[in-house]
Amino acid sequence: MQKDAFMLAEMKDLAKQKDTCVLATVAGQKPYCSLMAYVTDEHCEEIYMVTHKNTNKYKNLMENQFVSLLIDSREISPRSKAKALTVAGECTVIEDEKKRRKVRSKILAVHPNLSEFINHSEAEILCVRICSFLLLNGLQEAHFQPV
Repeated sequence: MQKDAFMLAEMKDLAKQKDTCVLATVAGQKPYCSLMAYVTDEHCEEIYMVTHKNTNKYKNLMENQFVSLLIDSREISPRSKAKALTVAGECTVIEDEKKRRKVRSKILAVHPNLSEFINHSEAEILCVRICSFLLLNGLQEAHFQPV
C-alpha cells in the first residue's frame, strides 16, 4: 500500500509542477487534441483550464464530458527518462460564481498572459475531476492509479 501512496504522490507532484498539457476530447468517434494551460487544486483532485464557447473542444465537451490529459517532462529530462502522465477525468463548466472567481484568480496568477482570453465574453472555466492517473517512467515502466 505504501508503494501505491508513493506513486500517487509522484503523479500528483508532476501534475502540480507543470502548467501545460494536451487535452483530448471526442466528437462522435473522432478524437480532438488541444494544447492547454492549466492549474490544479491544492490536492490535485481537479485540474482547471479556460476555453471559449465557440471552440471545437467546448462543443465536444458539451457532447461528451470524459477527457484525457497528457502532461510530460520531455523538456527537462532526456527522452529515454522522460515521464508522461495520462490523466483521465470528467470535465464540466464551473457554474458556481465563488469557485469561478477563485479558479480564475489561480489561473491568472500562473498564466497572466491569459488575461484577455479569460476576460472574453465567450470564456468558460473548465474543471476536470480526476478519475485516474497513468504514469510512464521512461520507455517501459508504467504505473496506473485510480483516484
